[in-house]
Amino acid sequence: MMAWIKVLVMVACLFPALVECRVRHYKFNVVMRNTTRLCSTKPIVTVNGRFPGPTVYAREDDTVLVKVVNHVKHNISIHWHGIRQLRTGWADGPAYITQCPIQPGQSFVYNFTITGQRGTLLWHAHILWLRATVYGAIVILPKLGVPYPFPTPNREVVVVLGEWWKSDVEAVINEATKSGLAPNVSDAHTINGHPGPISNCLSQGGFNLPVEPGKTYLLRIINAALNEELFFKIAGHQLTVVEVDATYVKPFKSDTILIAPGQTTNALLTADLGTGRYMVAASPFVDSPVPVDNMTATATLDYSGTLSTTTTRLTTPPPKNATPVATTFTNSLRSLNSNQFPAKVPLTVDHNLLFTIGLGVNPCSTCVNGSRLVGDINNVTFVMPKISLLQAHFFKISNVFTDDFPGNPIIAYNYTGTQPTNLRTMKGTRLYRLAYNSTVQLVLQDTGMIAPENHPIHLHGFNFFVVGRGLGNFNPKTDPMNFNLVDPVERNTVGVPSGGWTAIRFKADNPGVWFMHCHLEVHTTWGLKMAFVVDNGEGPNETLLPPPRDLPKC
Repeated sequence: MMAWIKVLVMVACLFPALVECRVRHYKFNVVMRNTTRLCSTKPIVTVNGRFPGPTVYAREDDTVLVKVVNHVKHNISIHWHGIRQLRTGWADGPAYITQCPIQPGQSFVYNFTITGQRGTLLWHAHILWLRATVYGAIVILPKLGVPYPFPTPNREVVVVLGEWWKSDVEAVINEATKSGLAPNVSDAHTINGHPGPISNCLSQGGFNLPVEPGKTYLLRIINAALNEELFFKIAGHQLTVVEVDATYVKPFKSDTILIAPGQTTNALLTADLGTGRYMVAASPFVDSPVPVDNMTATATLDYSGTLSTTTTRLTTPPPKNATPVATTFTNSLRSLNSNQFPAKVPLTVDHNLLFTIGLGVNPCSTCVNGSRLVGDINNVTFVMPKISLLQAHFFKISNVFTDDFPGNPIIAYNYTGTQPTNLRTMKGTRLYRLAYNSTVQLVLQDTGMIAPENHPIHLHGFNFFVVGRGLGNFNPKTDPMNFNLVDPVERNTVGVPSGGWTAIRFKADNPGVWFMHCHLEVHTTWGLKMAFVVDNGEGPNETLLPPPRDLPKC
């Protein structure tokens, strides 16, 4: 009898609306699976044979244990994108940053507690280009008895946006690395794993969202695409945005949502049109001269009782270069900043940093043009180490990294003007060191190196406040006068506008080594990444925990 009770409780703990469980167990089997998309069948790497992968459900303050077993030929690691990992950096997931990857036939248990967070996040592979198919949602519900700060929806729906390649994505990036050129763009975008009917594959179906008239739905929208920001739109309907990156925002209405890779947006949809079938669309946003997948992924929203012969009401996605639409959405985001959910913006700054974000060209004797495209921050192209940086930091292993990453550009120039004649970058595994509880203001400055571009920058281990944003070169004398230090939006991934800058602030209250990189996977591959090392504070509650016994070895 007791055995049956234990089984029932473990099953219920996977669905946090049923019972209050402090520990939630999941098992991720990383396996190959044949799947059909765009009228072609190919094997892909999946978790538990599902694409997208399973949703991880938990409540605020729960401990989550996920045993990942690697059954494929590739090394694997899983990143719990947006989970703060307080003192548990070993569970963060980026390969060679906080752990060595899980080798074929091996396993690792990710063990972390969700502290002070609720909302929608995502998990994904954090090695090679495997996150093209290895991804899924994280749904963190409030504590039992704690309501949402917005009207309770009748139903919640996870909507994961992605990209799809007909060919093997590892072959795509390997060929690009060999040639030194940019990789091929994807063949389609997807909504919950489906592109919807497209011209060269009319038999391919799409995701369907059934709704009932008068009811309200909370859409948990995630951009898991590798390389593209996306617009999301539903024909004939307004969406009320209530949360981004698992932090509540002041609600506002919009017919179009902008969401960059790694970002999440929760929006309320009221089924107020009574009847009919309506197109759901995900289309690319890019306002710079770079190649992009122009395919629009589609799904349908169906009111109950709608006849199968009913014509779908179409919607016109914004043009791919619709900067005003993107800017209007971005500028509408404000932290809720209520008594229960205050915006704790650092008002003093210990580290005032300026990081230039861009691309460069380095010599390559084996590449097509004798050169290779690279990414850089402050002209440093990051070199991945052979063992994890967190291990090197914790065990004080020398010659793995240096802590001399430049806090400002080594050579100042007109960042958004005429590009310099020298496009070469420096290479190194250089980190920037922060004392525990120190405060940071970081201005991320796009550059015209090769081409200006909107870079979604993700910081591991922390949330940050987006206090300012503008076009052109950041002016340290005048621009801070317009910073929002009252209710700026709080995020873990932020877009640096094409030909402009974004200013963020955060407190370094989480000891460990924390990756920061562009969430366009092509740019991360090219070296547009760096890491912060945060020293321990005082006492055990401000000290990095020791590594788990089953931590993978390199």
